[in-house]
Formats: sequence, C-alpha cells, structure tokens
Amino acid sequence: MKTLGDVLLAELRARFGTYWTMADRALGQVDDAGFFAFLVRADGSTDEENNPLALQVKHVAGNLRSRWTDFLTTDGDKPDRQRDREFELVEEDTRDALMAAWAEGWGRLEETLAALTPDDLFKTITIRGEPHTVLEAISRALAHIAYHVGQIVLLAKHHAGAGWQTLSVPRGQSEAFGAALRDRYATDAAPPAP
Repeated sequence: MKTLGDVLLAELRARFGTYWTMADRALGQVDDAGFFAFLVRADGSTDEENNPLALQVKHVAGNLRSRWTDFLTTDGDKPDRQRDREFELVEEDTRDALMAAWAEGWGRLEETLAALTPDDLFKTITIRGEPHTVLEAISRALAHIAYHVGQIVLLAKHHAGAGWQTLSVPRGQSEAFGAALRDRYATDAAPPAP
C-alpha cells in the first residue's frame, strides 16, 4: 500500500519533470543568437541586468549540480560552486557545453529524487549551513526551478517571435480544451453499464 510519502515523492518527481520538459521545449525554439542575447530596453540600450537564456541555463545547471550531488550527506552549496560565475559568460560557455551541464544537473536531480524514500523526507540536510528537512529543501528547489523556468519561457517566447509554438493551451482554445477535459474525465468516471 502506498503511503502519503510515496505519493508526495511521485508528485514532486512529476512536477520537476514537467518544468524540465517545459524549459527544454522552450529552449529548443530559440536559435543561438537568441540563446545568448541580452534583452534591449525601449531606449535601445542593452539590459545587462536581465540574464539571457544562456545565463539562466548556466545558473540552473550550477544550482542543480550543487544541490543534488550527495544530497543527503553534504551541504547543498558545494565548496567548488562559484555561484557568481554562473552569471558571467566566458569563452567556454558554448551552447553545447551549457546544455550538457544543464542535462547533467537535471540528471542528478532525477537520480536523487528517484532514490529518496518516504523515511528520508524528515531527515535534516543543510544548504549554506542552514538546516532544512529534506521536504523543505525539495519544496525550496521546486520553487526556485519554477521561478527560472518561467523566466526561460518568457525569454524564449520573446526570441522565437512569430515562430513560437505554445507550451500550453493555445490562445482562443481554452473553452474547447476545458470541455474536452471535462468530457474525458466524465467518461472515465462514469459507472459501468449494468
């Protein structure tokens, strides 16, 4: 029999997976120029305080690697992590290199979540020395990921322009989408015929 902890861990894995898929689908719609481009202000100046997709990817990759490596046994902010450098583009930061680090970070998250058990949820870990239950750390990480994936989607949509393919219900199709879901679940939930 499944416990609440089993259900919760499955749901958390699914939510992280949804964000990973959403971000990957958004990033896949942007060419290299858009991937590295800073936004431009209305006055034509470059907005260097607004991180381009490349830096969003670099930061999320660094965060995931640090937080989810040896999750239960070491501090979530690893000594070799240089967070401030995650917001600087250097020559080695090709799109392929950044996306490889991104995939590695998500892979570590996925492996760690798959290995956790309900008994782990109330264990204590630290992030920068601050104690968190595993459940608190996962919740914190999910909020952080959601925040950055939202930024990634917005930037990707901006750079893809008219070629953007929606990641959710297309404009003007909300009513039809909702009706289809209601019909689907009404049929699935209907009692069997006598």
